[in-house]
Amino acid sequence: MKLIEPKISMAVDYNLLDAYNENNFSNMIFSKNINKEIKIANETIDLCIFKEINFNNISLDNVELIDVIFENCDLSNKKFDNTLIQRVKFLNCKLYGVSFISSSIKDTLFESCNSKYINFADAKISKMIVNECDFSEMCFQETEIKELELNNVNLCRAEITKTKLKDIDISTCKIDNIMIDSFSLQGIVIDRFQSFDLIGMLGVKIKD
Repeated sequence: MKLIEPKISMAVDYNLLDAYNENNFSNMIFSKNINKEIKIANETIDLCIFKEINFNNISLDNVELIDVIFENCDLSNKKFDNTLIQRVKFLNCKLYGVSFISSSIKDTLFESCNSKYINFADAKISKMIVNECDFSEMCFQETEIKELELNNVNLCRAEITKTKLKDIDISTCKIDNIMIDSFSLQGIVIDRFQSFDLIGMLGVKIKD
């Protein structure tokens, strides 16, 4: 799968607090943390790069992300629910417990991220690639997926229900103790070793 890259070309270095005070989050590079607690609400962040930013004291509410790169950032427990995520990269980020419930996700990359408990319930995923990430205990619940690529992803104890995964290849992923219903299993691509784990979930016993 080939993703459309974030369309960032003219971004300039800027102070995150100044951008907040000016209510402007477009065409900027943010690489310095701020100590003050701020709330970014009802904004579209576009054409921006965030480098090594800790979002622990930054509240995000109803924020759209378009043409954005997060690199070595901590976005743990942030909510991007009911919003648009388009042409976005999360690179080596901490995304523990991040929520994308009921969001529209297009041309988005997760690479080398710690994303345990990440939640995509009721989301619509058009094109998304996940490489070398910890997605353990993640949630796909009634998630609509058109194109999804998973490469060496930890899906241990993930919960997947009422989500069509036909032709999705998880053969390189860890799936220990995954919780997945029969509807979601239909047409999924696995390797022969994973088949033993999934057969057991269906109550089938293998005779020695």
